[in-house]
Amino acid sequence: MTGTLKDWIAGRLDAELAPTALDVIDESHLHAGHAGARPEGETHFRLDVVSAAFEGKSRVERHRLVNGLLDEAFKRGLHALAVRARTPGEAG
Repeated sequence: MTGTLKDWIAGRLDAELAPTALDVIDESHLHAGHAGARPEGETHFRLDVVSAAFEGKSRVERHRLVNGLLDEAFKRGLHALAVRARTPGEAG
């Protein structure tokens, strides 16, 4: 993993899910002093992902898919991830 964690997350999701929309928001500054927070940040992210890969999947299945794709990020210090995972039809 090179570069920022935010860029790695965006690149990984882009490569694996081919999203039609993707927002990766670093909210680490909102969690200063909380569990898992580090002074350098990049510990707490919010995602909004729109992808056809979520078609036919439940909310839990979508979150498991995203979390699985980002397993390496969790191993490297990602502490919390809020996920909004929608299909293109749901985002319309």
